Amino acid sequence: MTSRTATCIGALAILLWSTLALFTAMSGRVPPFQLVGMTFVIGGLLILAITATRGQLARIRPTPASFMLGLYGPFGDTALYYAAVKTAPAAEANLIHYLWPLLIVLFAALLPGGRLKLRHLIGALIGLAATALLVSGGLGSGSGLAPGHLLAALGAFVWASYSVVSRRFATVPSESLCITMLGCAIPAFACHLAFETTLWELSAIEWAGVLGLGLGSIGLAFVVWDIGMKQGDVALLGVASYAAPVLSTIVLVLAGYAQPSWLLAISCVLIMAGALVASYEKRSPST
Repeated sequence: MTSRTATCIGALAILLWSTLALFTAMSGRVPPFQLVGMTFVIGGLLILAITATRGQLARIRPTPASFMLGLYGPFGDTALYYAAVKTAPAAEANLIHYLWPLLIVLFAALLPGGRLKLRHLIGALIGLAATALLVSGGLGSGSGLAPGHLLAALGAFVWASYSVVSRRFATVPSESLCITMLGCAIPAFACHLAFETTLWELSAIEWAGVLGLGLGSIGLAFVVWDIGMKQGDVALLGVASYAAPVLSTIVLVLAGYAQPSWLLAISCVLIMAGALVASYEKRSPST
């Protein structure tokens, strides 16, 4: 698989994550940690089923190190994110959490053979500006620093470091994430039983939200992102990830869960500009 192909596959995760906000809204009353556990089980079983259908069950075994890295990333980031939005204004926590694409671009310079280019940094900063406009409207609430802001920043660090370090496990098949995801469900359900009240009587819309998260935003998204991180252009994927909050807002608008605004239009323009800057390669004149 070429780096360009892997990068395109990894970009599919960004499209899948564009439905994250919609499906989360549809899940309604489901407690956060219960939702994490349910979606990880659904996602893990989906990848396991696909792998079995392809006759590649031998590829589902993670190494101990890759399994622990998976627990650190998906579960750690998700738990920190939910804690953040409960202890800080949701829009501000979400904005700070979306520092992870910028961190990926910066961390990519630490990879073997990696080199942080000026275009990556400029593109990431343009994307950060777009995310600030879109999610917070300029952070004008004046609420001050809350513990949730720090939790969101830590979550951004966890997901960015997980994504970049996964490059070191390029030889571990991405199919092994099914076992890791099922493993992530254990601490999620443990936290749910410790802190939440179980709710199984869900409406059809709530079940649709849970299934949408498990099958797409969690299940397939984790695997295609893993492929992109291990074999694709990490810095470019980090910049392209800024499209996730923009696309998710467009989906919410189309579904009637949010209203269109001039901030959305400006953010979309900035996202496209950032992606163009980050992906631009000056070609040498042919001789």
